[in-house]
Amino acid sequence: MKLVLPALARALLEPRLPAGLDTVWVATPAEATAAMADADIGWVDLYPHGLTPEAVAAGRSLKWLFTAIAGLDSLDLAELARRGTIVTNGTGINAIAVAEYTVLGMLAAAKRFDEVVRLADRHAWPDAAPGRIELFESRALIVGYGAIGTLVGERLKAFGVAVTGVTRSGRDGTLTPDAWKPRLGEFDWVILAAPSTGATKAVIGADELAAMKPSAWLINIARGDMVDQDALIAALTAKTIAGAYLDTVSPEPLPTDHPLWSAPNTIHSMHLAGRSQTRMFQRAAALFLRNLDAFLAGRAMENVVDLDAGY
Repeated sequence: MKLVLPALARALLEPRLPAGLDTVWVATPAEATAAMADADIGWVDLYPHGLTPEAVAAGRSLKWLFTAIAGLDSLDLAELARRGTIVTNGTGINAIAVAEYTVLGMLAAAKRFDEVVRLADRHAWPDAAPGRIELFESRALIVGYGAIGTLVGERLKAFGVAVTGVTRSGRDGTLTPDAWKPRLGEFDWVILAAPSTGATKAVIGADELAAMKPSAWLINIARGDMVDQDALIAALTAKTIAGAYLDTVSPEPLPTDHPLWSAPNTIHSMHLAGRSQTRMFQRAAALFLRNLDAFLAGRAMENVVDLDAGY
């Protein structure tokens, strides 16, 4: 059985791999694409490129694809389903870091700490605080109450925030996908934490932004394509919402002359949330090894992706 694995994780994986496997370690997209042609198992997340779609496409006999990345919008999931490839993703690996970054962004928005930093850079000493919002007793809607969304909710509840989640099933008192938009005007924070699929593209557009409170903030820690950015820029410019905290945008990286950089009351964190930690590869390697053991034994694996749903 042939495995194609990232060289960056070799020290974490090699001592714990079962004997008798044909393992190829790859460091570049070209190496990965060539090696995947006859691979049975592939993990082709390569620094700094991320998941390598061309290598995945080359894996025509691939039985199992592992990725440490949660979002799979760069892959042809229909083709993987046609081939019968099992796909497992990295849902949860970066959840703690992203949840902490979300709270960081909300606190920065509430207290306008971005303006505080700029005041300090100018050596200015203001008489009044730039931001005076308290998280306490505010209301947050979290669209996508999965691994990350749940951790965000737990942390916000500790601040006294009333949290409402959105899930596909409506489990545990959450809202279903058809029920949250009519209630947008109830929330002070609208947080996007759902996986990117065909159904979630531009899920926040002009109508949704118009339905939000003028005092509400949009928080996007999911994918940039979930927001109609032209509509967002218009809403921010007209001040029909209070602001936006954006860890993700489209495209990435955002061109230096893109108007979203200078939209009023916008805080950018350049997709750093998931990278604001040092344990990603350790967690990914541990997950891969658990799933490899299950795969070889014919047991149920963790984080198996529903290729029809996209997550």
